[in-house]
Amino acid sequence: MNPYETDRLLNDYLLFHYGESAETLPWKFGPRDAFGFPVRVVTETFDFPISGRALDLGCSVGRSTFELARHCGVVVGLDFSRRFIDAAESLRVDGVLAYRRTDEGALFTESVARVPVEIDRKRVCFETGDAMALREDLGTFDVLLASNLLCRLAEPKRCLAQFAGLVRSGGQVVIATPCTWLEEYTPREHWLGGFERNGARVATLDGVREILESAFELRRVVDLPFLIREHARKYQWTVSQASLWQKRH
Repeated sequence: MNPYETDRLLNDYLLFHYGESAETLPWKFGPRDAFGFPVRVVTETFDFPISGRALDLGCSVGRSTFELARHCGVVVGLDFSRRFIDAAESLRVDGVLAYRRTDEGALFTESVARVPVEIDRKRVCFETGDAMALREDLGTFDVLLASNLLCRLAEPKRCLAQFAGLVRSGGQVVIATPCTWLEEYTPREHWLGGFERNGARVATLDGVREILESAFELRRVVDLPFLIREHARKYQWTVSQASLWQKRH
């Protein structure tokens, strides 16, 4: 079974996207600069102002999608997981969604995910889709976000190869990835980095550059920490590498 269709990961990601800091990490110690990643991947990476149409590719349960709607008139959030999209759509319609965060074993705490009231949810739409084979009538965009997506795709090059046709002249793309290449998700021959080639080390950013540089200019690279709570005493602390690219005129 796809883990991204399970109750456990759905609840974990609702907390990751919408949880208050005290819900995520009740301790006075810990990596507090890692809170709010789905918001920070928007606010700390793009060159503002941004406007027009936006695509949040691999949107999960949608917090970054809603954040883009503060700036863009139309925002499409797309994810392969039906469970994640159903949750995001419920948040779009109702503004709130109940979920449970795991405390210990079979003990849980009831929580509520909330979209900030000042965000115009009517600007947002969600749909399921394959990031490696997007529907042809999706249209073009001024802003594209692909957050923590590439190293969970079977063929990430297929995904990136579509960007030149998706993004309008002068448009911006942010790609964030923790570069966690695992053969259970991506066959090794399709990794973008994390290997040697002709005696030289190839990093993920090198692989992304090889695909995008003919149509996009690399503007900057930002390191963004994030924290995912598995239960009350276990966390994943990770640093995503976010690169900002601008479509050449």
